[in-house]
Amino acid sequence: MKVFVTGANGQLGHDVMNELHKRGHEGVGSDHGEACTGVSDSPAATAIPYVNLDITDKDTVRKIIAEIKPDAVIHCAAWTAVDLAEDDDKAERVWAVNAEGTQNIADACKEAECKMLYLSTDYVFDGGGTEPWQPDCKDYHPQNVYGRTKAEGELAVSKTLDKYFIVRIAWAFGLNGTNFIKTMINVGKTHNEVRVVNDQIGTPTYTFDLARLLVDMCETEKYGYYHATNAEVTDENAGCKTGYISWYDFCCEFYRQYGLTTKVVPVTTEEYGLSKAVRPFNSRLDKSKLAEAGFTPLPDWQDAVRRYLKEAQL
Repeated sequence: MKVFVTGANGQLGHDVMNELHKRGHEGVGSDHGEACTGVSDSPAATAIPYVNLDITDKDTVRKIIAEIKPDAVIHCAAWTAVDLAEDDDKAERVWAVNAEGTQNIADACKEAECKMLYLSTDYVFDGGGTEPWQPDCKDYHPQNVYGRTKAEGELAVSKTLDKYFIVRIAWAFGLNGTNFIKTMINVGKTHNEVRVVNDQIGTPTYTFDLARLLVDMCETEKYGYYHATNAEVTDENAGCKTGYISWYDFCCEFYRQYGLTTKVVPVTTEEYGLSKAVRPFNSRLDKSKLAEAGFTPLPDWQDAVRRYLKEAQL
């Protein structure tokens, strides 16, 4: 299988390229830069065929995908700086990347008659209530610019193609690039106390685990909408909170595993007060459709953190 991957320099794109290499598939990476960059944890990460691509350039997107002739495109590229997206001088660029760029990829996939897998987010919903969001829910009420542009990307894919996967994730962390775990461990090393929100609820996603699932999907024709984060912990003796968790619960657990004794203080989103963009309170994503479709769900998040910390060597 030949797979074209956008956003290959990001956390997820990096892991997808490594997973394709492990499986013996032919991967071609792309990003907005002259060369593939990031941690050198695998030959695939730095020695893959690579294309410098601005996904907002419609003609170039069409030309490159037509030349590569992939069986599938995994579209990881996105503007993900949620707070920066709220700045007036950034809005046009965010829309161009997340909405128009996704439309360009979808149009090119249609012409190439290949599958497309689009990564989306819990931010397409309004974050209200306490019930988990269902994967086939199209009741989009995003509360910030990032969420609106990602919802528009979902519509671009679903209206343009028949052979598509839309996979919503939340709270991503991986080896390549920055993430909440890296940031908070660095802060915890130099502070006696940190404040973390306790009223935004969901589950995190280890991109290493997610990459395996995405390649699994592309090997099938089980198209549609899916939710994919690491599973909730169910063992009452695991030493961490069971079920869906808050960012506070998440931080407490990776501090414990890392051996940091920094005090973690739970606060409300209002008390924290540092974000420009409105964050969803309810990021619970129902993942049961994965098993129903025959896919192997991601391991629980506590196990994912354990493996990540071992690999990351922070």
